[in-house]
Amino acid sequence: MIVRIMGEGQVRLADGHFTELNKLDDELLSEMESGDESGFRRTLAALLDKVRELGEPLPDDALEPSELILPGPDATLDEVRQMLSDDGLIPG
Repeated sequence: MIVRIMGEGQVRLADGHFTELNKLDDELLSEMESGDESGFRRTLAALLDKVRELGEPLPDDALEPSELILPGPDATLDEVRQMLSDDGLIPG
């Protein structure tokens, strides 16, 4: 799956990594619902770091359609809230 981190670029991520990422996504959703700004910041950073760690960066000139778009590290709670689906940021 091709994942875009807003403001950074794209990575190719194997489907097998989504179980681990969904745990962070669930934690992020819970922190957003409770208004835990510091927890939100920490978990968003951990989620993006994990995507960077597990993903294979695509070249900057690659024009692949992104199947999943994640907020950048500076995104606010409100900005991320607008990006959410019922499953969080990551479906599944």
